Amino acid sequence: MAAVVIWDATPRRDASADVVIVGAGACGLVAALRARAAGADVIVLERDASPSGSTAMSSGFVPAPSTRFQRAIGVRDDTPELFEADIMAKSHGASSPLLARLAATAIGPAIEWLSDAHGIEWIVLDDFLYPGHARHRMHAVPEKTGAALHARLLAAAEAAGVTIVTGARATRLFVSAPDRVEAVEIARPDGATEVIGCKALVLACSGFGGNAELVARHIPEIAGGLYYGHAGNTGDALLWGEALGARLDHLSGYQGHGSLAHPHGILISWALMMRGGIQVNMTGERFSDESGGYSEQAVHVLAQPGAIAWNIYDCTIHEFALAFPDYAEADKAGAIRAAPDVIGLAAATGLPQAGLAASLAAIEDCRLGRTADPFGRDFTSVAPLAPPYHAVKVTGALFHTQGGLMIDDDARVLRGDGAAFANLFAAGGAACGVSGPQVSGYLSGNGLLTAIAFGSVAGTAAATVALR
Repeated sequence: MAAVVIWDATPRRDASADVVIVGAGACGLVAALRARAAGADVIVLERDASPSGSTAMSSGFVPAPSTRFQRAIGVRDDTPELFEADIMAKSHGASSPLLARLAATAIGPAIEWLSDAHGIEWIVLDDFLYPGHARHRMHAVPEKTGAALHARLLAAAEAAGVTIVTGARATRLFVSAPDRVEAVEIARPDGATEVIGCKALVLACSGFGGNAELVARHIPEIAGGLYYGHAGNTGDALLWGEALGARLDHLSGYQGHGSLAHPHGILISWALMMRGGIQVNMTGERFSDESGGYSEQAVHVLAQPGAIAWNIYDCTIHEFALAFPDYAEADKAGAIRAAPDVIGLAAATGLPQAGLAASLAAIEDCRLGRTADPFGRDFTSVAPLAPPYHAVKVTGALFHTQGGLMIDDDARVLRGDGAAFANLFAAGGAACGVSGPQVSGYLSGNGLLTAIAFGSVAGTAAATVALR
């Protein structure tokens, strides 16, 4: 069912709330918690029978500077300005400066508020530095999964008295000219419809990765890759925005991932690469700088024969990676191959022994400083890869889109003429993100960064509008 805008200021209303939020992922739940804390009556509309979305499918890692959780592990010199600079550097200056600054300044207070007000526990990952980040700033709940983060946010929302309506796909917005949303129509699984009135509306319904037509139109380079995101990310916010004449930016931006176990469909942490692992193609040869970032690596992997690569690493890295639940699941599923030496590794993977041996010898020469890596990677700071070896077969995938509705510093959606809609807000994947227009602009954690930072801003601002 297509997302539709109806220009009608007086639709029937079967229910109403101060703030209505479309989507019950991390973004929608954080927005709901903020709006509820500000005194607003909140309804969250969730299309699925049980809320999950992109958050539950993610690793659950959230970058944030200047938090007490960083200080607890000795990171005392991180700042929003340094984080903003990292965001801009990753996109080569192509990110929206306004949004980069908003995300970098809002995320730390949001993380601490979720802990103080709702008991969300955070730890900071400090075993390795994620690509593009100048400091250890990646926060996670103790379970280190997106599903656990989502479960904690969902429990917090329920405890705060947020009404979450499931099995309720938002299909139509009722709008009074020129800029005010009056109500949202929802469709039930049995075909029934209801209209929910609102004083403010927050779009937290993610991006358009699950809409093959929109992906082919806006991001043709990844249209042939696997989509590893929630099926509900069908671009409703984008379609509503187009119908409303909203400003849309960076629709070609997206997060890819070059390490999805094949055919198992399990995310393999990029920590393997950052600890010294490499990727080779079906000839056993490396084809890129693996330390550049997992997002752009999706394109590099998809360009290889069969759109396949192998992650090659050793037992030390394997033992380290077992602490990540996704990796442990992949190991249990039989995706991880083990071998005592290069001969065994060739047999276990079906890769040419000569190619593997040459690739391993070449990176050791780079590590010792005897030669420079032709792809530009610095191996001098990582330990040598030593037998026994491990390997996992992977492919590249689209995880989620990064372009969307342009917002101001209150997360209000902007019209094409630059003015803001009176009561329409967007955050997370529904809004334009901070990765710029290219896949290479994605800095690790940008997805949950904008979900939580912009969701926090949107929930507070929406409540302010609704309660005037």
